[in-house]
Amino acid sequence: MAFFKKKKSSDLSELTLPEHIGIIMDGNGRWAKKRMLPRSAGHSAGSKVFRTIARYCSDIGIKYLTVYAFSTENWKRPADEVTSLMKLFKDYLEEALRDFKDDSIVVRFIGDKSHFNKELQELMVENEESSKDRDGMVLNIAMNYGSRDELVRAVKSIAQDVKDDKLSVDDIDEQAVSDRLYTAHQPDPDLIIRPSGEYRISNFMLWQAAYTEFVIMNKLWPDFTTDDLDEAIRLYNQRNRRFGGV
Repeated sequence: MAFFKKKKSSDLSELTLPEHIGIIMDGNGRWAKKRMLPRSAGHSAGSKVFRTIARYCSDIGIKYLTVYAFSTENWKRPADEVTSLMKLFKDYLEEALRDFKDDSIVVRFIGDKSHFNKELQELMVENEESSKDRDGMVLNIAMNYGSRDELVRAVKSIAQDVKDDKLSVDDIDEQAVSDRLYTAHQPDPDLIIRPSGEYRISNFMLWQAAYTEFVIMNKLWPDFTTDDLDEAIRLYNQRNRRFGGV
């Protein structure tokens, strides 16, 4: 593995950093196709970029980073591609336990983990447990994640609490929903970045992104660099965030 080399962030010193960044890591397959490589090669290249960007975000002072790794819809992909992705996830999780033990990053997996095999589920739990007492950036890795599914789960949880007399109908408000999402007690993302040039949200953090700033970059994820992350933050600083006000 190529370890991340710290980069001075002096060029960002005059900018306001987003507290929470979301990234839709898109374009691995197209990156591979352009090079006449199997799609698995694109996912492998994208995985390396993810590690670099995650550590860079931690290094410059981002407090929360949420990356879209595998959606609830991705199971529809060809079986050999899904198998390749599962192996890649396993390799990453094992590597994280070995090589990231001295990092300050807190790792969390958001999404329905029950669809993964037992080995992957255990590795996810082990990574979360081994990092839970760290004091650095919180890294949410969205695995088998879909925002509509997340909202359905939140609604069912509220309905069950009302049925069990733990919550009254009058107490149901926005906070009640937020408290039942995978990202409960975390700030909503200030900035969501989507490489690959696609102008859609793809079922990612629909509730949390109500007032999020979006930056679309015409670059496939395996080609994404720390300079691109810096540019997205600069673009974010040019926005006038009014949150519905004047």
